[in-house]
Amino acid sequence: MMKHILLTNDDGIHAPGLKILFQQSRNLGKTVIIAPEHDNSAASHSLTMNRPLRVREIAENIYTINGTPTDCVTIGIGKILPQKPDLVISGINPGPNLGDDVSYSGTVSAAIESTMLGIPSIAVSLAAESEPLHYETAAAFIVRLAKIILEKGLPRDTLLNVNVPDTTLEMIGGVAFTRRGRRLYDDAIKETYDPWGRKHYWIGGGTPSFDAGEDTDSAAISVNKISITPMHLDPTNYEALTLLQNDWAELLT
Repeated sequence: MMKHILLTNDDGIHAPGLKILFQQSRNLGKTVIIAPEHDNSAASHSLTMNRPLRVREIAENIYTINGTPTDCVTIGIGKILPQKPDLVISGINPGPNLGDDVSYSGTVSAAIESTMLGIPSIAVSLAAESEPLHYETAAAFIVRLAKIILEKGLPRDTLLNVNVPDTTLEMIGGVAFTRRGRRLYDDAIKETYDPWGRKHYWIGGGTPSFDAGEDTDSAAISVNKISITPMHLDPTNYEALTLLQNDWAELLT
C-alpha cells in the first residue's frame, strides 16, 4: 500500500531545504507539501486565531497557507489531505535546532503538532552557520530514517528532532542518539536607534553556549555526528512531582 508523506517547514514555501527534501522524499510514497507563505522562524507552537487563513495550491501536491507551521499541519491534516499521512517531516531548517532552540522552533513545533495528532513525525535541521549549505546530505539521511520509521513506527507520543552536520555524507562521523542539552545565548538583544534617535531592541544572534555533556545533541554535532533526539509530548518533571507530593502536600492543605 502506498505511503502518504506530509512535508512542512517554518522557513516558507520557497525555502531551498524544503524543495530538496521534496525531490528526495518522493520515492517514499505520495508526498505533499503544505508550508507557510512566508518565513515563520521562531514562531514556536503558535496558532493563528485572530484572522481567517487562506490555502493556495501553487502546483500539484504543493500548498501554501498564510499562517504558521502549526496552522499548516492542523489545516493540512484536518482539511486538505484526503487521509492522515503515515509520516510528517518538518524541515530542512537552515540552522541548528539544539538544546533550548526547540522551545522557539517552528520546525520542531510543526512536528510536535502532528505527533499530537497521532502521526509519526521528524523535525530536521541542518547545523549550518554559513554558506554553502549541504541540504542534500540532510535530505538523503532523512529518507533513510523515514523508511525505518514507516516500517517500525515510533514510540507513542514521541517525535524525533534530527540535526545534521553541514557537510558531505562522506564526512559525517556517524549517528548519535542524544538527549536535549542546553543552548543559551549571550548578548542576544541588540540596542538600535532609528533616524530620530529613538531606541529599539532587536532579538537575535548572540554567542551560543552549550551543555558540556557528552551525550547531548550539541556534543554530537561538535564531532560531526548526526544527532537524533527523541522528544516526548509529556514535559512533566516526574522527579519533582514526587518531591512535591511527598514534601509539600501537607504544607498546602
